[in-house]
Amino acid sequence: MTVMRKYANLWLSALVALFVTGSTLALYSWFRNEGRTVKVEHISGSPAKGVAWTVDKNGDIIPLDFTKTVEQVVDAVVFIQSTQAVSAGGGQAGPNDFRGQLPSPFRDFFGDPETNPFFRFEQPGPQLRVGAGSGVIISEDGYIVTNNHVVADADDLEVTLSDNRTFKATVVGTDPSTDLALIRIKAEGLRTIPFVNSDDVKVGEWVLAVGNPMGLNSTVTAGIVSAKARNLNLLREQYAVESFIQTDAAINPGNSGGALVNLEGGLVGINTAIASPTGAYAGYGFAVPGNIVNKVVEDLLKYGLVQRGVLGIMIRSVDGNLAREKGLEVSSGAYVDSLLENSAAGAAGIQPGDVIVGINDRAIKSSPELQEMVARYRPGDKVSVKVNRKGREKAFEVALNNRQGSTALVQKEKQEGLAMLGAEFETVEPGLARKLDIDGGVKVKKINPGKLRKYTNMREGFIITKVDGQKISSVDALSKALENKSGGVMLEGVYEDIPGVYYYAFGM
Repeated sequence: MTVMRKYANLWLSALVALFVTGSTLALYSWFRNEGRTVKVEHISGSPAKGVAWTVDKNGDIIPLDFTKTVEQVVDAVVFIQSTQAVSAGGGQAGPNDFRGQLPSPFRDFFGDPETNPFFRFEQPGPQLRVGAGSGVIISEDGYIVTNNHVVADADDLEVTLSDNRTFKATVVGTDPSTDLALIRIKAEGLRTIPFVNSDDVKVGEWVLAVGNPMGLNSTVTAGIVSAKARNLNLLREQYAVESFIQTDAAINPGNSGGALVNLEGGLVGINTAIASPTGAYAGYGFAVPGNIVNKVVEDLLKYGLVQRGVLGIMIRSVDGNLAREKGLEVSSGAYVDSLLENSAAGAAGIQPGDVIVGINDRAIKSSPELQEMVARYRPGDKVSVKVNRKGREKAFEVALNNRQGSTALVQKEKQEGLAMLGAEFETVEPGLARKLDIDGGVKVKKINPGKLRKYTNMREGFIITKVDGQKISSVDALSKALENKSGGVMLEGVYEDIPGVYYYAFGM
């Protein structure tokens, strides 16, 4: 029985082997004779589109497709090249610079550099400093918004459109406190990007960054809104407003002034800065919110300068540590550290130690949010301010002031000359005037980009006592002396810590 079972298994194994061998030979024969020609097909279109999905404002699910958005916005973003002439040493040199460095006895000996042959030598000519950035066309007749740092101190601005047409541009106005500027080219029928309400932008929402990074024109990157109301302490202005929209869409040098748009093609913000240890993209970019951009543009067009209302308070963001230190009943908001002179908030009843938690029905969770909200209003505008005072909420109606402490709008005619100088001024106190044996004057507190920095070597702390021989005793007097001024200007004055009288000349 065992022998028969053994032979049966052998026959079964043989039959299986024979079947496999036959099948293999048959397949080989078919491939050799019938399947010798292999047909390769090329697919001209993708059989599936929109593998990613998102939800629109109505809650409907739609394909996530950036192509239509790019078609709407890419032609409205321009390349801006700024050129500045500087001396070989990095400053502005004049014909009397060499003579001015000589000790006084030798100046009289050598005489005038323009006539004395001793001075007939070649001096290094001016060099060109070239910068680049982006801009967003906001009107069909050539108005373009960009960053102030893109156009600051430029002697020449050239704008290149996406179709490679080039135009010379003029500066309409600037606002260093938000790092925004408005320029214009002579053109018609341009593609524009409309503003949207940046308050409606939510963290996690898809956005596109459009600009010209590192010379790569019309570059588009995608990402999401990573955070809102970011303060980076980038702007070195006394009244700086920083409440950036943070995004992980790739932004690099050259993107400054470009567009941050939503999927509907609306302008969410103006790309301004990156957070990077190397100077190149490292994960996060920052944009000025569109609502602030819109306000700045409106003011520059209507008034020629930005009209900014202020509360007149010193603030800082509330967090857990500050709440414990001050015994606060809230862990978010803007803490009022102190009141400034002529404070609008103080006049309305707000006190140091209050925590501002709302502006006009908008919740305030940090000081950047408060700065952003107040920056949308002008002097004289009234806002409802909600504060938490020792655990109880109170509401105050505040009439915002200007920086000088009144509710009046600032007139451009009175400030234009001072703005061109690019400095911050204050009237000299009587005590200091007596100490320096002068009748009065105007102290240069801080020198920013402008004519004083560009054309003179003036130091901060200089006290202006005369303009073209006319005595100056206040900031208003200085402003009037420079009002509608053209041609050369001579400033005369003194320093507190340096003996002698000094003169600085430049052209308006």
